[in-house]
Amino acid sequence: MYAVETHNLTRTFGDFTAVNKVSLRIKRGSIYGFLGPNGSGKSTTIRMLCGILNPTGGSGRILGCDIIKDSEAIKQQIGYMSQKFSLYDDLTIRENLEFYAGMYSLAGERKKRRIEAMLDMAGLRGREQELVTNLSGGWKQRLALGCSILHQPDILFLDEPTGGVDPKARRRFWDMIYDLAAGGTTIMVTTHFMDEAEHCDEIGFIYEGSLIVSAASEELKRQIPGVLLRVLCEEPMALLEALAQEQRPLLDAYAHGAAVHLLVSREEESRFADLDCQVIRPSLEDVFVYYVKSHRKELA
Repeated sequence: MYAVETHNLTRTFGDFTAVNKVSLRIKRGSIYGFLGPNGSGKSTTIRMLCGILNPTGGSGRILGCDIIKDSEAIKQQIGYMSQKFSLYDDLTIRENLEFYAGMYSLAGERKKRRIEAMLDMAGLRGREQELVTNLSGGWKQRLALGCSILHQPDILFLDEPTGGVDPKARRRFWDMIYDLAAGGTTIMVTTHFMDEAEHCDEIGFIYEGSLIVSAASEELKRQIPGVLLRVLCEEPMALLEALAQEQRPLLDAYAHGAAVHLLVSREEESRFADLDCQVIRPSLEDVFVYYVKSHRKELA
């Protein structure tokens, strides 16, 4: 039932703990978003799951295979795409596909069929002899995805795959991800873009190496207590300071662009009517702020 299972997965570098006892489960055929700021442990976790980096502690299984004992077997069943795309700029589009086909031991008719399919998927038909160095970020992104799924892996790991590309390229890329998931591929994608996480069946928030919560997007939003209010203002920090001095009954308060978000209990909502508040649904950014602060309180 689960494509990925980990129990207390840990990785340290000297005295620094990059990943701290991460336990998660990813259902087969689902899209799992691994969300967190830069340096939170996302890439280190992915590398352990792919067999690139050995864990310091804990355990993990990919498609039933142990990530330590069966690392070579796992590599044959997974696809991996990083933010840097891992393409060879001095080779043509077709030569890159040929190279990765060889890496995955594809040969004969299957190799030919898969290369042609990836050219079509990426929209690069007719440009096969063009050097990769001449491609824009969006086109490189599509080609890199094609290279990573040439061998039709059961699970695909995408590590910050949309960094450095424009919004239009990001949207097209996610359309391709949806198609892969609809075809039964399990996908784990790391990102720090909140809007991308909305596309995922389930989201895990990782912060300072710890997985602080993991659930579907709507479930995460429902778990935030009370009512979320938005107050538009020219000086958000000044309003926050004034609210603190007035000691109003707040569960939380923080700046959000040109506004302040106030989390209050339903019983106390009427006490903020003078601020011309608007009741809003929590975004994933609000969810992340709430869980990070809750996590810090637990550690205090």
